[in-house]
Amino acid sequence: MQRYFAEISYDGTNYHGWQFQPNAPTVQEEVNRALSKIFNQSVKVMGCGRTDTGVHASQFFLHFDLDQELDTQKVTFILNKILNQDIVFKRIFKVDSKSHTRFSATGRRYHYYFGKSRNPFERHFVNFHWKELDIEAMQNACKILFEYKDFTSFSKAQTQTMTNDCSIMDAKWIEEGDKLIFTIKANRFLRNMVRAIVGTMLDVGLGNTSLEEFRAIIECKNRDKAGKSVSGHALFLSEVTYPEGILPE
Repeated sequence: MQRYFAEISYDGTNYHGWQFQPNAPTVQEEVNRALSKIFNQSVKVMGCGRTDTGVHASQFFLHFDLDQELDTQKVTFILNKILNQDIVFKRIFKVDSKSHTRFSATGRRYHYYFGKSRNPFERHFVNFHWKELDIEAMQNACKILFEYKDFTSFSKAQTQTMTNDCSIMDAKWIEEGDKLIFTIKANRFLRNMVRAIVGTMLDVGLGNTSLEEFRAIIECKNRDKAGKSVSGHALFLSEVTYPEGILPE
């Protein structure tokens, strides 16, 4: 049995996230269906994580096992012919059987995009926000994140995770033209975590939540105390990192 990794990108607008659901369209379901059609057998893929409804991925890795050698370029071409155009395979490559897209990953980065002006061509990817924000206060809130590991206050309730600890590696706000972008990297993320952090930081930027209150929200480990989660349509999983040797040069 041979294990293959695939790097893909997808527009999550028409999907209820990555992970298979019995009564809703998902990216995983579409990929499973396409691969099973090509190989005339049931093929089930494992993703590097999960994304919420409407969330996009500019970089996402999945893996699957097959008992045959693949012409990876040919399979990539065929997949892109039969899949919906909102899912694109970039490359497929062989890996060691112990490599795992989810458990071998060492870091994940997300970007969240705000637009200061409306643009009809970006409506699926950018969240319009016209109110003035205190960017300096929001940057200081980012620094507070590095002081903590337990982010229960930013997690969806009643999840099946063993721990709510995450190691934040990077977090900051970037201004580019009429865009305000939040980027964050960690070893792992809890369900709804990025959207909840962004929503709470908006409260900081609007002056509704002080930095001391932001710190207290993290320490209380209570989702009800944090801000409202922002819409998923402006959120992108943008980078997944692995130990040296797993991804080809």
